[in-house]
Order: sequence, then C-alpha cells, then structure tokens
Amino acid sequence: MDDIKIVELFLARDEASIKMAAEKYGHRLRLLSYGIVGDMQTAEECENDTYLEAWKSIPPNEPRDYLYAFLARITRHISLNCCRDRARLKRSALICELSSEMEECIPASSSGDGFIDDFLLGEALNGFLGKLDEEKRSIFIRRYWFFDSIDDISKRFGISESKVKAVLFRSRIKLKKHLEKEGYII
Repeated sequence: MDDIKIVELFLARDEASIKMAAEKYGHRLRLLSYGIVGDMQTAEECENDTYLEAWKSIPPNEPRDYLYAFLARITRHISLNCCRDRARLKRSALICELSSEMEECIPASSSGDGFIDDFLLGEALNGFLGKLDEEKRSIFIRRYWFFDSIDDISKRFGISESKVKAVLFRSRIKLKKHLEKEGYII
C-alpha cells in the first residue's frame, strides 16, 4: 500500500493504518532504533511507541509524501529518549561524543521561537547536504542520523576508517562555514 493511502487511513482513524505502516516500514524502523539502543527488544518497543505517537500526530500532520521520514524521526527521538532513560552507558557515551562533534558546527537555540528556528536550521542543513557529493552525504547521514560507528561506515563504503574520519571532519568544517554564511552564529 502506498504512503498516501496509509496516511488517509490514519486520518480516518482506522487502526489498519498501523498494521499497514508496520508491514511497510517496521523492519527499517526497528533497525534504526536498534542502532541507537543496541537491544532488539527495546528497539521493538520503540517501534511500537512510534506507531502510537504517529496515531497521535496524524492529524494535524499529514505526511503523505514523506511517511517514512516522519516515522523515522519519531522512532529516532523515542529511541534517544529511551537510551537516556535507561542510562545505557556505552550508547550514551556515543550520543555524547556525536553531540559534542556537532556542537562545533550547529548553533544552539537562542530564541523562544524554537519551531521557526528549527525549521530554518533544517532548511539550511538540507541545503548543505544537497551540496555534498553522494558518498560524503551518505557518510554524514549514517554517522549523525543513524549513529553508525566509524567501523560500520568504513565497511559499508569499503573505505578506511581514517578516510571516514577525514570526510566527517571536513564535512563538519564545511557545515560550520555554510551555516555562518547563512547567518547563524556558532
């Protein structure tokens, strides 16, 4: 079933929408969550919580053209919260490490109008990612969206760990310059 029909089922408050979303995206959402929490049972709980949150969020949101991205964002936030709540030291250390890497190039929120700021920052990030070549963009996303390890990324792309680190370092520098050019104060 296509995303538009699944969203229509959500809007009609038909419980079949959850089943259809799970059939189409469940495996991918579980893998995304597993990469963050490191435990398949917890990942399955996060996936189920995603469907509940989607049920609450549709409407007012109507992600007809981007259902997977909508569900993935929910899954990612639930998984991160679960990781924090359960104090998984090893995974928390990874999240802290990645957060500190990105703090060097992403501005902190300073105004009370967070939604607009987040939207504009998201647009600036998308503009930056659109300028990267496919491999660099994929490496950046695998690291900072999916929380893949340097080792996993190097195996996935068939490149050395040092090259992955260099690509990420250079990408962060370029991101910082791009955001400064867009008017953000880092």
